[in-house]
Formats: sequence, structure tokens, C-alpha cells
Amino acid sequence: MLVHLSVHNYAIVEHLDLELDGGMSVISGETGAGKSIMLDALGLCLGDRADSGVVRPGADKADILASFDLHDIPEARAWLAERDLEQDGPCILRRVITAEGRSRGYINGAPCPQGDLKALGELLIDIHSQHEHQSLLKADTHRRLLDEYAGSQELARQVQLAAQRWKQTKSELERLSGLGDEQRARHQLLSYQLEELDNLALGEQELDQLEQEHKTLTNAESLLSACRLVIEQCSENDAGNVLSALTGSLNRLSGFQGQPGALSEAINLLASAQIQVEEAVGELNRFLDHFDADPERLQQLEERLDSIYTLARKHRIQPNDMATLQQQLFEELESLNADDQAVERLSEELCAYARHYQDKAGELSQLRSAAAQRLASAVEAEMHSLGMPGGRFSIQLRANSSDEPQANGLELVEFLVSANPGQPLKPLAKVASGGELSRISLAIQVITAQTSRVPTLVFDEVDVGIGGPTAEVVGQLLRRLGERGQVLCVTHLPQVAAQGHQHLFVHKLRDSDATRTAVSKLERHQRVEEIARMLGGVDLTEESLAHARQMVGSAQA
Repeated sequence: MLVHLSVHNYAIVEHLDLELDGGMSVISGETGAGKSIMLDALGLCLGDRADSGVVRPGADKADILASFDLHDIPEARAWLAERDLEQDGPCILRRVITAEGRSRGYINGAPCPQGDLKALGELLIDIHSQHEHQSLLKADTHRRLLDEYAGSQELARQVQLAAQRWKQTKSELERLSGLGDEQRARHQLLSYQLEELDNLALGEQELDQLEQEHKTLTNAESLLSACRLVIEQCSENDAGNVLSALTGSLNRLSGFQGQPGALSEAINLLASAQIQVEEAVGELNRFLDHFDADPERLQQLEERLDSIYTLARKHRIQPNDMATLQQQLFEELESLNADDQAVERLSEELCAYARHYQDKAGELSQLRSAAAQRLASAVEAEMHSLGMPGGRFSIQLRANSSDEPQANGLELVEFLVSANPGQPLKPLAKVASGGELSRISLAIQVITAQTSRVPTLVFDEVDVGIGGPTAEVVGQLLRRLGERGQVLCVTHLPQVAAQGHQHLFVHKLRDSDATRTAVSKLERHQRVEEIARMLGGVDLTEESLAHARQMVGSAQA
């Protein structure tokens, strides 16, 4: 439960340290004194949104700290343990908001995101506000309250997730299936293009080799003539050839004895030239002997090159990029084949998700159906005690019209009410007046709070629009809730305030230049005076004091 609340520089609160006990704690005070400020500050520790406007004027930051005893809250202890945030002693939630609008949260001294404060806070405190009767007109609220009463929130979450998975899978399946005609046409085109490339079977260096061979064959006559002319000039010309000239030159120079060094080098070079010319003539003769200027081979080359160039032009690429194109087309075709496999897989998953949804949603429907009658009977009984004798309350479960999985389950939940005897049951929004709606809302909140596993319940002026004997019944209901845990109740009604186990009084302190909010824990005589003030106004009379003493005494008894 909440054991300590510390508020510094928040709104008109300069400094507040409040120790809280179990049972029902009443919070009262004049309008505008700051009763709701305490709960708003507490809400910040529980993950509510904040802005720089909450910082007290003149201060650089607001600092709120809430301490909780987790002895009877195993879910919260497990939550902390999973995140290595547990510690001995109370659990401390802290929120700091700077004047510039920056916000920081802490759990047991460790920095944490706002979402963690909110998640942990939902395990610690359940807040019921005076505005809940407005949301009571919405079907989503009806379903949520029934699931809370049935204890099926986790199952409802599983149903919601199952429906989401089904819809996501269906959407992806429809996307892939919608590509059917276009995808099949693309698949056919890619298969044909790959078949063309496979049939072409272009080798890695084949194009360069073909082009070189084609160039050679195309210039065959000129090449052969040039080779024969060179052979003739080097060795066959009777009038004089290169070899004959070199041989004669060597003979002339070699006949001299003791040649100088330079002459000897010249003789060596001429001998080397003679050898190289002889080898060149031999190579040219071998080339001529083996060269085949076959016209059929030239035609084959031209046809092969034409096939390569034509296919490259068809795809608007360079011939050397053919292998890259072939790999790209292959990968795209594989992707299309994978999509086909995905369609089959998604179809199977869709059926599996539908079965899973039906199982979970059917289980949820059974829990809702069983809890609806119990909740309706309990709320109806509280309506009678809250000044609506003869009123009736019913919870209608209507099957969804859609055959597809819905996030909310297989049925629609709607609260029906008859405020007066003899009137038919109608939707809550159509029959309840403001006062009746407040009472019905309070009856539902009290009943659902009884099944809550959260030990601390906060009721913020939920008794608006209620008075007389009904107000006393409301106080008794809240006191009963306090006996099983901790209840904090902000109220303007003396009949409710008298029922509290403790009484906190919120008031303003004024000095020459500032106004501050303070909270006092009232002793018995102070409490009597406060309830007397709530009964009769500013001036306390002996009659109002006597009445207040009687109310407090009766409540304590």
C-alpha cells in the first residue's frame, strides 16, 4: 500500500510530507484548497504525463516521491525482480519535472522511462475519478469492466493479440495474392529471358576471343600477303635478302684477327640478329602452314557474335554485362518463387491463427457469460441501496456480426438499465439522468473494486450528485473496501467523511507574498469540527457539532 507521499514545489504545494495508513483515509477541504493536487502529484509518480506548468512559480523543479509497502503485492515484487530493481524496504517511485519541461523518472533510485512507472503503477494503485461515469456510456468501458470483474484481462489481451496476428497475416496474404496475375506474367517473362541466356551459354572470356579470331579471319588475305612478303625479303629474294646480307657482313668482319672491343661487340650483335631473323622466318612459315582461312568458320563467328550482340541490345546492356544480368534475373525469379512459397505458408498460418483465436475467444466468452450475471446482480443490489429501489441492471452479450476475428472477442458487451420500476431495460446512455448515472457508476466502481487485486484504491469525488441517506450508504461501502486494503477518498460529503478510518484536511496557508497548500491529519476533535463545517458551513454551532460527533461515533461503532 501507499505509505508515504512527498511533494516539493508542485503547483501551489511548496513542501508536503504525508504518512498514510491502511483502511479508509478521507481527504476533505474547501473547494480550490488543493485536494486533487495531491492525487495529480501521485499520478505523476505513476507515469502520468507532465509539463513545465506543474512547477511551482519561482522553483527550478518539482520533485514528487511515493513510497509503497509491497508486502502483500507479489505481482509488483515479481515485476521489480524481473528488471533487477528490487530492494529491501519500501518501493520508492520518484518523478522530477524541471521548469524547462524536462521529466525524469526513478524506481528505487534507478532512472527509468515513463512507461515503466505506468506499468508498475497499475500494479500498485487503482484510481476511480468523478469523470468515470462519462466513460460509462461507451461500449469499450462496459467490456473492460466486465473483463476486470471476470478476472479475464490477460485472456482478453491474448484474444486481442490473436486477432491482430490474424489480420496482419491476412493482409500480407492478400498483398501477395493480389500480385497473382502480374506476378505470373513476370515469372513467365523471367523464365523465358533466363532460358535465352542459358541457351546462349556465353563463356567468361569467350567474347574477347571471338572478336579477336573474327578480326584475324576478316583480314586473312592482307595478313597472308604481308607474311609472304616478309619471308621473301628476309630469306628468299635472289637479288638480295636480309639473311644473306647478315651472313656476308659477318664473314667480312670475322676475317680480321684481334678485333678491337667495339668491333667484337658489333660482330656479336650481327650474329644475334641473324639468329633472330632465322627464327622469325621459321615462325612465319609455321603460321602460313597452319593458317586456315576457312570461310565457313568466319560465317560461324559472325553468327555467334550476332547472337551475342542482338541479345545485349534486346536488354539494352553491353555484351560484357551479360553475366551480371543473368544473375540479377535469376535472383528475381528466386524471389518470385519464394513469394509463391510464402503464399502457401501464410495460408497455413492464417488457418492456425484462426483456430487459436477461436479457442481463446471461446474461452473468454465463457468467462464473460458467467461473470455477466454475477456482476449485473451485484450492481443491481448496490443500486437499490444507493436510492434506486426497483431499478434493474443487466449486461447484454451480443454476437459480433463479422465472421472475421475481432480484437474484442466474439461478442459485444452492453450495459442495460431500468432506473424505475415498470420501465423496460434500455442502453445506459438513453435512460439514466445525471444523478442516476453517478449512482450506477459508483455502484459499478465499488463492485469491480472488490475484485481488484490492487491493494490501494483512490476515489476522487465519485460521490458527486449524491446526498442524504444515499451518501451514508456510499460512505459505508467505501469503508468496507478500506477494511480489505487501503482506500483514499476525496469527498465533499460529511456522511462519507464520517466513515473514514483516518481524516486528512487540505487547506491553504497564506502569507504576504505567497499561498501554499498544506495537509493535516486530524485528531478526533478536529475531525468532528471538520465534519460539522461540512454539514453547516463556516460558522460552527452546537447542533452541527453534536450531529458531527454522532456521525463519527456511529461510523466507528
